Amino acid sequence: MAFLVHDARHLERRARPAPGPERDRTARRLWRVDLLQAAAAASVAITIALFLADGGAARFGDPGAALTSLGIIAGLVATDLVFVMLLLAARVPLIERAVGHDAAMAFHGKLGKPVIYLLIAHGVLLLAGYAVADGVDLVAEAIAIWSLPDLPLAILGFALFAFVVVTSLVAVRRRLRYEAWHLIHLLVYVAVLAALPHQFSTGALFAEGTWQRGYWLAVTILTLGAVAVYRVLVPVVATLRHRLVVESVERLDDGVVSITMRGEHLERLHATGGQFFVWRFLTPGQWWQAHPYSLSAAPQGQRLRITVRALGAGSAGIADLLPGTRVAIEGPYGIFSEASRSRSRLALVAAGIGVTPIRSLLESASFRPGQATVVLRTQEATSGWLLDEIRAICRDRGATLITVPGSRGSGWLTDAAEREGLALRNLVPRLADSDLYVCGPRAWSEGVLAEARAAGLAPEQIHHERFDW
Repeated sequence: MAFLVHDARHLERRARPAPGPERDRTARRLWRVDLLQAAAAASVAITIALFLADGGAARFGDPGAALTSLGIIAGLVATDLVFVMLLLAARVPLIERAVGHDAAMAFHGKLGKPVIYLLIAHGVLLLAGYAVADGVDLVAEAIAIWSLPDLPLAILGFALFAFVVVTSLVAVRRRLRYEAWHLIHLLVYVAVLAALPHQFSTGALFAEGTWQRGYWLAVTILTLGAVAVYRVLVPVVATLRHRLVVESVERLDDGVVSITMRGEHLERLHATGGQFFVWRFLTPGQWWQAHPYSLSAAPQGQRLRITVRALGAGSAGIADLLPGTRVAIEGPYGIFSEASRSRSRLALVAAGIGVTPIRSLLESASFRPGQATVVLRTQEATSGWLLDEIRAICRDRGATLITVPGSRGSGWLTDAAEREGLALRNLVPRLADSDLYVCGPRAWSEGVLAEARAAGLAPEQIHHERFDW
């Protein structure tokens, strides 16, 4: 047999539960998601509408003016999408609670290329429009407009933004340490600050008294204000208020350590199993590094715990932390938790160090005996990271634990399990009536998710915590 079952299914109530609070909570959350998506689309429409209403519609009378107007629209839409990107990365509570950090950052990443294309179109169309209007070639026009106010700064902003987008491509990002990538990503703010002045100083587009000037000033202030409040002020206040320090460092095996931290008034964080924080350990060599780690245990009193595997220079240094080390925090973040539940039944699937949020979610999630199944891919049938703790929680709460030992095969299961024809629906009873939470390496997780979709699970039933950054 390729898997071991620690069964608690005899405790299951056979009657199918009626729709409960999970469905209502999901309906409210999805309504907020729809509202946010509509707001993002509306911001683009408002950007174009304001330009056309503020005299832009009359600028399409000749080829040069038409090209210039199209260039202006491309630049305005690009600017709007940059502000959307900043809001997605600002960790605004409304966005975090609706779509979660991973989904917000995934959409943030997808907007990078369209913004670059729009900015290129902005420059090319404006240059062509000016050249046609002046009756000169592109080179002569480029030399002529170089003296426009703040244009060098705008070009610098474009170059910085393009650099950030290129380093965010998967093929490039995998060659960088997380800390290096994170620092490079902060250049987005420099790019925005460098590019903004030319919008207000070039031409009469944002002249005093126009609707466009008032709108863009408000958008700029609100967006940068949200970044300052939620990325800087709130974390600083949380760090000072909760006074977290390292209490103990427990070495497990294979470079895995559990760090327990104690603090004050941690109940005010409203953290729950499955969520993560961004941690900074305030010690020489570590203070500047931001570590996005999930809780590996549900918050207990005034203590929080993470479990980390040494996958790089930054995480390897965490094993050497000393008790008493102060800790700065951002969070909690993510809806890989009860917040995204849509069904009363629960299926938790994990591999490798992805077991950490699964373990904390199992401890804090609401379910009746027999309604939860945990599937872990492990190297050995009876050993794995946090396996003893998960086994004890399953026993106490009436959950079924299935371990699938062995090396990974071509899919998400092991070679032996695949030969026996096992599938997700074989391992998880009433999968179609369950919320599925998946955490593990990228390729492995994609296999689980593909099988879940093929089994007919709706998008609101599938919850995925990214294992990598």
